[in-house]
Amino acid sequence: MKIALMDSGIGLLAAAAALRKQRPDVDLVLSSNPASMPWGPRTPEEVAELALGCCRAAAALEPDALVIACNTASVHALATLRAELEPGLPVVGTVPAIKPAAVRGGRVAIWATPATTGSAYQRGLIRDFGGSADITEVACPGLADAVEHGDDEAVTAAIADAAARTPAGTDAIVLGCTHYELVDDRIRAAVAPTAAPGLTLHGSADAVAAQAIRRVADPTRTGTGTLTVLHAGIPAHLPPAAALYPQGNALATLIG
Repeated sequence: MKIALMDSGIGLLAAAAALRKQRPDVDLVLSSNPASMPWGPRTPEEVAELALGCCRAAAALEPDALVIACNTASVHALATLRAELEPGLPVVGTVPAIKPAAVRGGRVAIWATPATTGSAYQRGLIRDFGGSADITEVACPGLADAVEHGDDEAVTAAIADAAARTPAGTDAIVLGCTHYELVDDRIRAAVAPTAAPGLTLHGSADAVAAQAIRRVADPTRTGTGTLTVLHAGIPAHLPPAAALYPQGNALATLIG
């Protein structure tokens, strides 16, 4: 089994690690374009063009499924990507985990990039799955870029800024950008002093990985556990910043 993942940068590590956990034999293709980051401030047309480039490069390696491991790309380009690649290649988008976060009601904050925050796509998810929860959208400018570059000071500042705008008494936080899952422990620590007891964080990696495996035509097909990295379609290695996060460390010893 071979599954490809695309993202602007290393945000795809969370879903890749989840896939490795669920299927240790899976061959992974990680296709990104870190030189083009951040995608959050870009226009929908620019995001779609960049995403298509990453997906076409991954599709050339004939994976069994392709994960759009990027919330911004899923918002602005998923329909375009599916129109070009399906039905030959199943395409799995990343949806913010609003439904499980809101199932018990209470106060929910959605941390996301500026491009996703307030988008018709996210507002539609809130309308359809928010239930009785009191939901606040929290834009997190600079956080994904800081995570991408392993800039500890910038990560701390961006998290502190978003935490200050997260309502007191928040019961759950939806991590609406895949990069944020790499620093979920730091997000929890920043919000915990003013959050409700038992604060929960909701990422998408596990659910996306499970859905990708379900979409594979022949799930009994085995792989050899290899890793292939593409940057703008060119063979590459995991960037040094990947080693700063547990999900990156889990993949760093693999070779294509």
